[in-house]
Amino acid sequence: MIERPDHWVSGVIFGSPHSGCIYPDWFLKGTRLPPATLRSSEDAFVDRLIAGAPDFGAVTIRAQVPRAVVDLNRAPDEIDPLVVRGVPRHPLNQRTLAGLGVIPRVVSQGRAILERPLERSEAERRINSYWRPYHQALSGLIAEARSRFGQAILIDMHSMPHDALGHLQGSRPDMVLGNRHGLSAAARVSDAIVAAIESEGWRVRRNSPFAGAYICSTYGRPGQNVHVVQLEIDRALYMDEQTITPHEGFDDFAARFTAVIRRLSVLDADGPIQTVIAAQ
Repeated sequence: MIERPDHWVSGVIFGSPHSGCIYPDWFLKGTRLPPATLRSSEDAFVDRLIAGAPDFGAVTIRAQVPRAVVDLNRAPDEIDPLVVRGVPRHPLNQRTLAGLGVIPRVVSQGRAILERPLERSEAERRINSYWRPYHQALSGLIAEARSRFGQAILIDMHSMPHDALGHLQGSRPDMVLGNRHGLSAAARVSDAIVAAIESEGWRVRRNSPFAGAYICSTYGRPGQNVHVVQLEIDRALYMDEQTITPHEGFDDFAARFTAVIRRLSVLDADGPIQTVIAAQ
């Protein structure tokens, strides 16, 4: 789903590829897990957190298909041979080995999604029906932004379980910004995003433990003024992870995060960072 502002200000796009929560009946019939467990893999409510961006001059693109059906932040060939029959067991990356390929094998805590492996035709159907339309739309927005503004800035929004950072020493961050260690976004763009978040009192860590996945590596081309960052938010800041419902602090968090969205919606990759952060 794409939502556009009346006036697109500077080519900023907020994406949410993992917040989809519409589970098809055919999918639910083929899984061993109840909906509440399936939802543990969602970036639940992230789409709500960015929904106000068009009011401030940015575009949003939000998935409707759940991540458990097909993962939009994976390459279409990241296929797990334990999930799809007839797929060669060629060298796999760590995500696919962990069961988190384009057709996921597990949700959080390693719980298996499927009763039995899929036929390859079914995997291809999901990729063609859901994955390709999302990426065609996303690549179209990026090309349009670059044509109109000379730049595109994609802020790819995600959430992380609170315990995902339990191993870190010292004070834990509230959010993690990934830019592929500078390969997917220029330093000044990443700095401006961090400054906007920190202005609301949140702590940000860069590139560890999440440096950015397929969307960052595929679309981020700072040398061509196409900047992509992945932003992970600690779910405990706004939701109950057990019940997958907004907790009592959701509205306050959403209001503060909307202030960040407002500032970043006018981000200019070549402009002074001070101007960007002060923009209203």
